[in-house]
Amino acid sequence: MARKAGSGRLDTITAAVEVLEGRSTRRGLARLLPFLGPAFVASVAYIDPGNFATNIQGGAEFGYLLLWVILASNLTAMLVQALSAKLGIATGRNLAELCRDQFSRPVVWAMWVISELVAMATDLAEFLGAALGFYLLLRIPLLPAALLTGVVTLAILALERRGFRAIEAVITAFVGVVALCYVVETILDRPNWLSVARHAVVPGFAGTESVLLAAGILGATVMPHAVFLHSALTQRRIVPRDGAQARRIFRFEVIDVIIAMGLAGLVNAAMLIMAASTFYARGLTEIASIEEAYRTLTPLLGPASSTVFAVSLLASGLSSSTVGTMAGQVIMQGFLHRQIPIWLRRLVTMAPAIAVIAMGLDPTRTLVISQVILSFGLPFALVPLVRFTSRRVLMGELVNGTGTTVVAGVLVAMIIALNLFLLYRIAAGG
Repeated sequence: MARKAGSGRLDTITAAVEVLEGRSTRRGLARLLPFLGPAFVASVAYIDPGNFATNIQGGAEFGYLLLWVILASNLTAMLVQALSAKLGIATGRNLAELCRDQFSRPVVWAMWVISELVAMATDLAEFLGAALGFYLLLRIPLLPAALLTGVVTLAILALERRGFRAIEAVITAFVGVVALCYVVETILDRPNWLSVARHAVVPGFAGTESVLLAAGILGATVMPHAVFLHSALTQRRIVPRDGAQARRIFRFEVIDVIIAMGLAGLVNAAMLIMAASTFYARGLTEIASIEEAYRTLTPLLGPASSTVFAVSLLASGLSSSTVGTMAGQVIMQGFLHRQIPIWLRRLVTMAPAIAVIAMGLDPTRTLVISQVILSFGLPFALVPLVRFTSRRVLMGELVNGTGTTVVAGVLVAMIIALNLFLLYRIAAGG
């Protein structure tokens, strides 16, 4: 059984090495396949239940107006994830490990505490989203739905023992389910494609509230725990023998990022388009919760639409909660060189979500608060990422060009500024 479990991983590595050394007889997509996977795992963070909440609210309140924000956020996410993947390929270490090596002990401890809080807050939102999916789909109370979520995510995490290919396949399948569900939703809600195309490329706001929501969409899109995780997924997946091989692996990884993040961007856009063409078009601009959106879809578009919506929420919650637990492991192992069993970590991170449900707190409101906590963690992932990838002594031939560093630096500054604005408005009661 052990040999069979590891055979998929070895087959992938063997196929990748043959391509890198020019010995492969594969052509087209088959040549690319051994290198695909890490970005699909990281992309799950970009279509998690937190995105459901912000995109539905944005579409219901402002129609297609903020579609360009999703496009801009997605392009930013592509750059950030490509840098994270490059860091892992070039150094053989992940972002958390490099922080531990490069910074003083007090700074490392502070970064670990903040990163752990962010990872747990994100996981709380993702776990709640999956529980909400079971609740809506199976019509069972939230508490049993949360326990069922814990069992299913533990089963998915157990696949790690069968090698990285098994868990990559399952997560990619979940991404496919979410994407397919939104293809169905888009067909049912018949959007105005002319307006969709215009607002996807023409920036615009409609007052302070739309700026606030734009910051929320961006905050829900660029996720710090996914930045830590992606560098870990590529650091020893396929080890380059020299600089030329490292450059080729990175080029394949860029394709992986473009496909995976492009798919995540389309799903995010489809969420907002569904809310705009279903709720905003009918004057239902006050739809602000996931449960409300689910219940309103049935009378407007028929029972199939609400079922498809619940399936997509469940697939998103299960996959992102699994990936969130993996990211938490990477953060602890990287910053502290310590590790706890993955099942124990899953049980510990389940506790806050179950407590929230048992206390009867509003799940959607909890999702929004988790996005605020997440905003605090963004600078602690993005600033070291840009700093490390621009240092030749660490990156060798894969060091950032000056243009890449400038663009990344400006984008990171904008993300941090927007998140600070979001925090200020929430603190001020806006």
